[in-house]
Amino acid sequence: MPGRYGGKRVLVTCVDKYMGRPIADAFAAEGAQVIADGDPLLSNEAVDALMARAGEIDIVIANFAEDPFRTRIGQVRDQDWYALFEAMVHPLMRVVRAVAPAWIERKRGKVVAVTSAAPLKGGLPGTSGYCAARGAQNAFVRSVGLELAPHNIQVNAIAQNYIRNERYFPDELIESDVFRQKVLPTIPTGKVADAEETAELALYLASDKCTHMVGQVIPWAGGWVTST
Repeated sequence: MPGRYGGKRVLVTCVDKYMGRPIADAFAAEGAQVIADGDPLLSNEAVDALMARAGEIDIVIANFAEDPFRTRIGQVRDQDWYALFEAMVHPLMRVVRAVAPAWIERKRGKVVAVTSAAPLKGGLPGTSGYCAARGAQNAFVRSVGLELAPHNIQVNAIAQNYIRNERYFPDELIESDVFRQKVLPTIPTGKVADAEETAELALYLASDKCTHMVGQVIPWAGGWVTST
């Protein structure tokens, strides 16, 4: 039997980073035709090329990540600040901008951005650049989500933290004594969730049953953040 995404074409960006692979696998398991792209999309030309090879798209999973460049504000380098926005903020805007005109004409489309809960709480000392870039992603989702809602296009974000992934919470970090002693006690659930939980939320947000949620940044962090 075809899954709930049979006939749907789903673009997953930066598939080999952050949450790309588990989300791509979840959609494929549900029958979607997944365009699993690995380009970081650091230019307009890169996005144009992606759109040309992807063809018609029903759903975009906007998955972008970059190292936090953890540095106190007095030592923040311009190039590191710029790199965070170049890797996470600008590509998100470019992809949504690229798909929006066709979706507005068709009166349907879904964007699920995988962002971060860090700017919702303020993160940790030394992460101001990372929180600024992730916060810009979240603000963009809120604004463009409302702009596109009248066209039956739903744009939302999963603002996650403490989810197992290769970029920020690899197994070796989660299993370390320092993490178990210092970090786990700060998470109300007392655990790091599996990537499949994020993938399942993405499946719902991208589904035809999700029509009334627009421009939302959903805290997904085991209670570490409870509201936006």
